[in-house]
Amino acid sequence: MECNKIIEEEVEKLLRAGYVAEVKHTEWLSNVVVVPKTTGKWRMCTDFTDLNKACPKDPYPLPQIDLLVDSTAGCALFSMMDAYQGYHQIFMAEEDRDKNSFITKNGIYCYNVMPFGLKNAGATYQRLVNKMFKDLIGKTIEVYIDDMLVKTIEVYIDDMQGLRIKGFLLDFLPIF
Repeated sequence: MECNKIIEEEVEKLLRAGYVAEVKHTEWLSNVVVVPKTTGKWRMCTDFTDLNKACPKDPYPLPQIDLLVDSTAGCALFSMMDAYQGYHQIFMAEEDRDKNSFITKNGIYCYNVMPFGLKNAGATYQRLVNKMFKDLIGKTIEVYIDDMLVKTIEVYIDDMQGLRIKGFLLDFLPIF
């Protein structure tokens, strides 16, 4: 499939979902590229190289993967889930939206939600899920950015219902 067609279709999906908006003027502008997925399909990515160079690094710590894996020792059952378009569930601050603008042959757009490719997106997302799951991490679940390990089915059902009650509405999909 032609790159421009892939970009056009992706931007249309993002517009329909409210994830991006068209803009007339911006001081920051990034290009988009099309890269292959492991599935053989193609993905549109925004190249935030210049923006990332200008941003200070968020030092928020990410969990150590080897410790997360070790925490499953002795578990009879566990499930893995991936947050469905996890970064897109976090809205950008209004004053920062123009900084993540990108250009295509059809126009200039900015993300209303946190896009993939931003230098501090992982740290921002980890901070959010650590807050959401603070009472459960290290006990019944482990979270690495947008991936969650739940150690038992019963705990999963109870904890997911509890999260909805707390008002957190991130969607997670099982990984098979």
